[in-house]
Amino acid sequence: MVTVKGTIKIKLYPEEAPNTVANFIGLIRKGFYNGLNFHRVEPGFVIQGGDPQGNGQGGPGYSIKNENNKLLKHNRGALAMANAGMDTAGSQFYIVIEKPAPFLDEKENGVNKYTVFGQVISGQAAAEKIQVGDKITKVTVSGAKTPYTPVKKIAER
Repeated sequence: MVTVKGTIKIKLYPEEAPNTVANFIGLIRKGFYNGLNFHRVEPGFVIQGGDPQGNGQGGPGYSIKNENNKLLKHNRGALAMANAGMDTAGSQFYIVIEKPAPFLDEKENGVNKYTVFGQVISGQAAAEKIQVGDKITKVTVSGAKTPYTPVKKIAER
């Protein structure tokens, strides 16, 4: 992910969150994130982007289900899907900055409230410099060894 503050390299975990990773990669391959802004920055907590409206209300026009993963936690550098409640994620994502946020690992009816599906492996310093309005210049995917199955959508909007 190339931003105006630098490049952020992220490792995705399809074995832990297959539908979420498939959704993210599908949006990347369509160029969905290119040119979007980070619309939410909570210093010491998270940076959030992926909203085409730029106000926290937009998305791709559909929702996906939350996925239950046991191994991935909201540690520093975690990549997770933002949502407005269970099974409402679409395109908005956030990256945990500076310190872990274990309260985001809570479950509802046995399922994670927020799906962690990746981890920053380089560029965390760039992520921590992001400010509201900073652009995502370009997002690309490399190293995908298997094709990703189509996203299971639960609701078109």
